[in-house]
Amino acid sequence: MIDIAAALFNVSGRELRQPGRTCTSVARVRQIAMYVTHVVMGMTMSEVGRGFGRDRTTVLHACHLIEDMRDDADFDALVVTTEKVARAALRGMERI
Repeated sequence: MIDIAAALFNVSGRELRQPGRTCTSVARVRQIAMYVTHVVMGMTMSEVGRGFGRDRTTVLHACHLIEDMRDDADFDALVVTTEKVARAALRGMERI
């Protein structure tokens, strides 16, 4: 999911994996990626946190934040696109 988000939002996977705080735009992409990983892939918040080098409370915060921001139609469209790409990638992996 990190690589998918990096490609969709034109940020480096290295930045998304970077420990500690990052600039707001990179943090927002990471939050979207964590949200989609939890919602679409059905991973627990602890599992998502481990994958992103964060703890589960950070993932919880990201999920709440993204849910709240989805009231904005443009932002919601970004999240929907990310969810669609993640679902397509997941289906592709099931065929292997």
